[in-house]
Amino acid sequence: MTDRQQELVWGALDRFQVEQPSWGFANTGTRFGKFIQAGAATTIEEKLADAGQVHCFTGCAPSVAVHVLWDFPDGRASAAQVAATAARYGVRIGAINPNVFEDQAYKYGSLANPDPAVREKALAHILESIEIARETSSRDISLWFTDGSNYPGTANIRRRRALFEEGLSRAHARLEPNQRLLVEYKPFEPAFYHTDIADWGMAYLVARAAGPQAKVLVDTGHHYQAQNIEQIVAWLLADDMLGGFHFNDRRYADDDLTIGSIDPYQIFRIFHEIEFYRWETGREPEIAYMIDQSHNLKPKIEEMIQTVMAAQELYAKAALVDHGALTRHQEACELIDAEECLKAAFYTDVREAVRAWRRSRGLAEDPLAAYRASGHQARIERERAERNRAAAGGGYA
Repeated sequence: MTDRQQELVWGALDRFQVEQPSWGFANTGTRFGKFIQAGAATTIEEKLADAGQVHCFTGCAPSVAVHVLWDFPDGRASAAQVAATAARYGVRIGAINPNVFEDQAYKYGSLANPDPAVREKALAHILESIEIARETSSRDISLWFTDGSNYPGTANIRRRRALFEEGLSRAHARLEPNQRLLVEYKPFEPAFYHTDIADWGMAYLVARAAGPQAKVLVDTGHHYQAQNIEQIVAWLLADDMLGGFHFNDRRYADDDLTIGSIDPYQIFRIFHEIEFYRWETGREPEIAYMIDQSHNLKPKIEEMIQTVMAAQELYAKAALVDHGALTRHQEACELIDAEECLKAAFYTDVREAVRAWRRSRGLAEDPLAAYRASGHQARIERERAERNRAAAGGGYA
């Protein structure tokens, strides 16, 4: 690797930060059952402590996305305490995620529910989440809705869109100037006939209707097979509507697998579109990079460290694309040469440059190996074993 390439890698690593999900440290599973681990976090304090370990060893994961229903036992009243706990473990509270899908009231939807009382209940929870974000100094309120229908003719699709626009506009009116609503989309599950916000275009339209502080959130698992996600990213960047990501990987649908474990080239191509935008415009897009994975089988802290390391390497590779040469090849329709510009960067081994960057920042060269050598995992397994054994009904999956 040349000195110039190392300079580009280090610059990329200096500006790249990725947010951890609190739920990634808790016991999770599938719709068929939950898989229990002896060292899994059972409280919000343990989740934040685990996130602190990941940031300590990687140096680029300083914030933690939280779910209001799962992480704030007393709602807004516990917001300041949760923020203080995060600071004690060397991290901060990131995106606030309302939960308008688990309560029985949301059986037929939340903001698009035909019952106005249910719509008001959902809106009140979102407004409380905005207040929690204010208390925790969080910028983003991430919104994912399961609203939709399972059978033709059972829902007024146009009416439900209007209800979403109305509800999100009311939420937008309560934002502080530095806050944002991030609207996520998903084509199916748990609604299987129609989902009210099923793709990026629908998310774009309802976000635009809500107001200028509403953007689109792209979950890399929330697409049909063979969807060109980097094209979506490019279009949203062009319109200043890309607010953030939930990064994961998938084999079949929304599998929530480790970043880059199935298709690292896709994550690289997404990062490339962002870097290309930076190079062309000279502007730094305001994008929240977040992880959204369920670490069902892998040890949770280790898997989060593995995820962060993979994200760093793929982002560093994207910074190596020669955008000047790429532009010239594109304008001359030199297809092979243009494609080779991408492939040359993707196949560059950046690991030594990343290790050198870590050394220069006082971090372990190999965060995963350093964490394993710390003995922390064995300690938390001893401390948390009884609580997790009780959750498993006396055993571990």
